[in-house]
Amino acid sequence: MSLPRKKQAEIERVLKRVQEGIVEFDNIWEKVRKAATPNLKEKYEGDLKKEIKKLQRYRDQIKSWASSSEITDKRPLLEARKSVEREMERFKVLEKESKTKKYSKEGLAQSGKKKKVDPREEVYSWIREKQDELREQVEEFEQQYEDASAGSGKRKSKGKNEQLDTLNHWISRHNWHIGQLASVKSRLEKKEISIKQAKRIEEDLDYYIAENQEPEFVEDEFLYDAIDEDDSEEEEAEKIEEESEPEPEPEPEPEPEPE
Repeated sequence: MSLPRKKQAEIERVLKRVQEGIVEFDNIWEKVRKAATPNLKEKYEGDLKKEIKKLQRYRDQIKSWASSSEITDKRPLLEARKSVEREMERFKVLEKESKTKKYSKEGLAQSGKKKKVDPREEVYSWIREKQDELREQVEEFEQQYEDASAGSGKRKSKGKNEQLDTLNHWISRHNWHIGQLASVKSRLEKKEISIKQAKRIEEDLDYYIAENQEPEFVEDEFLYDAIDEDDSEEEEAEKIEEESEPEPEPEPEPEPEPE
């Protein structure tokens, strides 16, 4: 049984992007190896990470298609999947090497005096990572929007319009979150908020990024309000609870032995 034309076109599009992605991955790989300075090397490694994440998303889609009984000739899918997994292994080795060099005792000894680490740097790093993940999803939504628009011509069906509206919605929401994260970083830099306050959004934002396309996903529109919530009520409740705990009863004094 032949595949519907739409699905066949989608598979071909993803396979083509896998090929292009691997070529781009190889190009960046060479830049990493030939980087003249540590800062430049770190930049290219970040670009490499973005590219491998794109390839991983394509691999997940390919795995889904390959498991379908609807597709009879699975060789192109399996070959593409293996190609992506080879690059994933290469990246894993590179990432391990970079972390070892960065955090090894020998590396610290060679770097001379230890620099004082800003405790906020962990939060800054997390914010940058989440912004990158959001941008990657925006790129994917924009590509889907472009493909859907190109395939529909001038006259669009109701279903097609709904698809385009949905993609526009997620592009807008993701960009809003990117802006909010920039604001959180700025407030933390100015010490307007504490590290503890900034970390309040971590769990909910991770959920948003990981699950926003799932059918049962529920968006928390007030996610960032948690940063400015007053801790006084919670601290007071903890204090009352501590004070209300019963003190241990004194042990009975031993009875005097008869003379």
